[in-house]
This record gives sequence, structure tokens and C-alpha cells, in this order.
Amino acid sequence: MNENFSIDAFSPFAYVKIKDYLLTELQPVLDNNRPIIFICIGSDRSTGDSLGPLVGHKLKFISKDKIHIYGTLENPIHAKNIITILEKIKFNFNDPYIVAIDSCLGCLNNIGKIFIQKKPLLPGLALNKSLPPVGEMSITGIVNISGNFEFLVLQNTRLYTVMSLADTISRGIYHFTLKSIKRNNSNVNDII
Repeated sequence: MNENFSIDAFSPFAYVKIKDYLLTELQPVLDNNRPIIFICIGSDRSTGDSLGPLVGHKLKFISKDKIHIYGTLENPIHAKNIITILEKIKFNFNDPYIVAIDSCLGCLNNIGKIFIQKKPLLPGLALNKSLPPVGEMSITGIVNISGNFEFLVLQNTRLYTVMSLADTISRGIYHFTLKSIKRNNSNVNDII
């Protein structure tokens, strides 16, 4: 099992590598009948912070069976409602495996990169917000440089960068979902 994964969102077939990583790491979770919840964190009111809601918006139609998407442009998950959403998820699902998705600030040469780690996400860190850690796995996209005035940096982030990250992450998750459903259906057919 790989603890960390990173890839440039602009590299060809980056989504395939994300799909392959997710299949390796998350298929055993599905095989154990645990639901997988993708929590897409962020706000549609700030370009740099809109990565999560954009990913959720692109994937909202795949919520079914054991894979569910929370956080979209229509219903974003942010600092004011994240604790309530986490409580709802724990109430509605038995032993969910949560994958948190959010934008992140980083160094200049990491802008446009996607990082997947088998550890919780710490939302609101760039803006010094005290929020609980989220998930067992985190997917972050580096949208801009960190430093001073993070709020202004997030407000002045290029939409192109955020959309490219959102496209790559959502395609990777979508193809993981297709492959895992196909794999689970073939296992059912083998039993019958």
C-alpha cells in the first residue's frame, strides 16, 4: 500500500494514474462493504477555494451503491457547515471511509500538482481556521503559492488552474468508480 501519491494535473493521462492509485487503495475498502464518501470541501465564493465544490459538481451524478459525493457548487461544504455534515454522514452510514478533497496552497513548482495521502485533511489551515481533521485519505490540489495574505492569494487564483485540477481529479474518481463497479459486478457474476 502506497502512503503518498502525487502527479501533475497537466500531464497526459494523469487521471488514469489517479484511477489506478484509487483502485489499489480503495477496492479493499469496497470489498469489505464499507461505503466510500468523497467530501469535497471549499467555497464557490473564492476561485482558489472552489476546487472541492467543482469536483463534487462534476461527480454528483455518481452517488449510488457504496460511493457517495458530498459538497457541490449548489451545496458546498465549508467551515460553517462541515461539522454538521460529518455528523450526518456518521449517522447515515455504517463505518464510512471518508476521502476529503480540498484545494491547497504550496510552493511555486507544485502549483497544478495533485497529492493523495492516506491521512486526514486539515481544512481551513491556510486561513488559520480551527476545524477537525477530515477523512482517512485526502486529495489536495495545489492552486497557488503559500505565503502572506492567503485569503487574497485564494481570491486571485487562476480559474484555469483550478478547473484543470478539478477535471483531472474528477476524471480519476469517475474512472475508479466505473472500474470498481465493473469489478464488483464481475465478482457477483462469478458467484452466480
